[in-house]
Amino acid sequence: MNTIREMIKRRRKLLGYTQQELAGKLNISSQAVSKWENGVALPDLGLMPRLAQVLETTVDGLLGYQGAPVSKYDERYQEEGYYWGLNPNHLCYDLMKLKPPARPYRVLEIGCGEGKDAVFLARCGYLVPAFDESGAGIDKARLLAEKNGTRVDFFKANALDYQIEGEYDIIYSSGFFDYLTDGVKLEFTAMLKEHTAVGGLNVINAFVEKPFIRKKDGQQKTPWRSGELFTCYHDWLFHRCDEIVFDCNSGGIPHQHCMDVLIAEKPAV
Repeated sequence: MNTIREMIKRRRKLLGYTQQELAGKLNISSQAVSKWENGVALPDLGLMPRLAQVLETTVDGLLGYQGAPVSKYDERYQEEGYYWGLNPNHLCYDLMKLKPPARPYRVLEIGCGEGKDAVFLARCGYLVPAFDESGAGIDKARLLAEKNGTRVDFFKANALDYQIEGEYDIIYSSGFFDYLTDGVKLEFTAMLKEHTAVGGLNVINAFVEKPFIRKKDGQQKTPWRSGELFTCYHDWLFHRCDEIVFDCNSGGIPHQHCMDVLIAEKPAV
C-alpha cells in the first residue's frame, strides 16, 4: 500500500495536479485521492488503468515495478554510434578527486543513457548500479561494459517510479534533473539525501533558465531557477557550487545553455 500511496502522490505532484484536479479527471471525490495518499485506502482495481493513464505511467509503475514508458531517447539510442559520445563527463573526475576508489564505493547513477559514465567509473574500481528509462540505452550500455571488460549493474527504470533501497556512497546524475517539475524537486532530492551514506556525495548538474538564453523549439525540459538546486542541499557541505554558461551544437543548431553544477557531502548528524 505504501508504494502505491507514494507513487500516486509523486506522479500527481510531478504533473502539477492538486488532489481535487486528479479526482476530477477520474470522476471521483478528492477525499478518495486523499485516502489513497494517506494509505487509508487503495484505488479500486478497475480504476487502476485509468489512474495510470492520467498519471502518465503504467500500472506496473504505480505498483513499484521497474517497467516504464518508452523513452523519447530510444530512437536516438537505436542509431549507430553513441549519441553522447564515449568520453566521461568532467564530473566523474571531480568525484574521483574527492572519493578516490581506495575501496569499492557504491555509486548509483540516475539517467545513465548509453552508460559511458557508469562504465568509466566501474573501470576505475567503483561498484556501479545505473539505470535509465530507455531500453535501447541500457542495451548499448551493457554492450559498452562488455567491450571494456567491466561489470555494471544496468537496469531499466523510470526515476520517478523507482524506489531507492539502501545507502550509496555517491549518487550521480547528469542530465536527468532537467526533467523534474517544481512539484517534485524537493521530494526527489530529499529521497536522494536520505539514501546517501554519511560522508557520501551527491553529484548533480541541472540546466538553469535565463532570460538571455532562448529556449529551443519543442523543449520539454523544465530548467531550474538560478541557485535553486543549491538550496535543496543548504544543509550539506559544498565541494562544488558553480553556475556556467556554455555553447552547444546538439541537433546541429548552435545555441547556449546555463547550468548549475553541485557536488555536496552529507554531514554527520
